[in-house]
Amino acid sequence: MEIAQVIGLAIIVTVLGAVLKQIKPEIAIQLSILAGVTIFLLIMDKIRLVIDLLQKLADQADISSYYLFIVLKIVGVAYLAELGGQICRDAGENALATKVEIAAKVFVVILAIPIIAAIMESVMKLLA
Repeated sequence: MEIAQVIGLAIIVTVLGAVLKQIKPEIAIQLSILAGVTIFLLIMDKIRLVIDLLQKLADQADISSYYLFIVLKIVGVAYLAELGGQICRDAGENALATKVEIAAKVFVVILAIPIIAAIMESVMKLLA
């Protein structure tokens, strides 16, 4: 039922934020950021469960933990970039949000290089 807590928190913060925007817009933005961080912290336990399950599946499939770790880092970068971009958008900084997303895409490509290299190596071995 944690999703009900997340949704409840989001609705409360949305209503409070709408009222605060009329009085003190800067506090409304801070409240929104605080709610976003709180929601992220609430789901950290669930993320750990998913990571543990993926690790178990990777071990059963005899897949290197190194590659699983890279994929998890890529997913983490994507989620954090989305969170950061949305916070920027909430603050009215659309251009900055776009730059956060571009930077995340570059980081994803950099993180994916070992996986791309391993795939290319496997293809070369198959063709040889």
